[in-house]
Amino acid sequence: MSGNEFSVLAASRHSVRSFQDTQIAPEVLEAILEDARCAPSWSNTRPYKLALASGQQARRLGQAYQAEYDRALPMTHHHLPTILKLALSGKLPDGDYKPLKKYPAELLARSQEIGKGLYTHLGIARHDRQARGAYTRKNFNGFGAPALGFVFIYRGLLPFSALDAGLMLQTLFLAAKSRGVDSCALGSLAIWRRPLDAEFEIDRDYKLITGFALGYATEDSINDFRAKRAPVELLRAKPRN
Repeated sequence: MSGNEFSVLAASRHSVRSFQDTQIAPEVLEAILEDARCAPSWSNTRPYKLALASGQQARRLGQAYQAEYDRALPMTHHHLPTILKLALSGKLPDGDYKPLKKYPAELLARSQEIGKGLYTHLGIARHDRQARGAYTRKNFNGFGAPALGFVFIYRGLLPFSALDAGLMLQTLFLAAKSRGVDSCALGSLAIWRRPLDAEFEIDRDYKLITGFALGYATEDSINDFRAKRAPVELLRAKPRN
């Protein structure tokens, strides 16, 4: 592959937010995972594991995650009775890491820009909570993707296990795109562990850091949206006397 071919491949991969229900052939998934093995790793430890669901299992997980979202939605409006009810019933978000962080100002602007751009593209007004909530809900079934993946990292090797998982996931996404399979990273799926604990045997030393979706994009206009990607920032060298 020439440098130009790789540039075309890297630029062609973007977050898809509406998927066909067409299943990915098992041999295609296997080839994608085989390519993901090529990602570099800290001391070749590869301190991560994947849970991959397709077909009925992916649909069950999507339904379970949307049910969790529906129960927790009033919490985003600071509805105290709902928070107390969830706490008493053991239904508060139980993810291993908190995906909702307070961003520093320089990074917050980027997050706000993509949020504004996405909802403008969708024609959803800033204060339309109902429409925003309905769209956000789609995150939790992977936007209808036929395959859902979940990345677990070894907790005893942070931050290197998280670094390695990111290298692997980008390799996986590019391997998928090279075969016509689209993707979307879904950090929101890390808000809850319960749906996964019901479906997979998970080593307690491995913690959920993100989810992702794989499948084939629909013709929906949402898939025309592109985020602006800032250039890689280079640090300035200190002047030398």
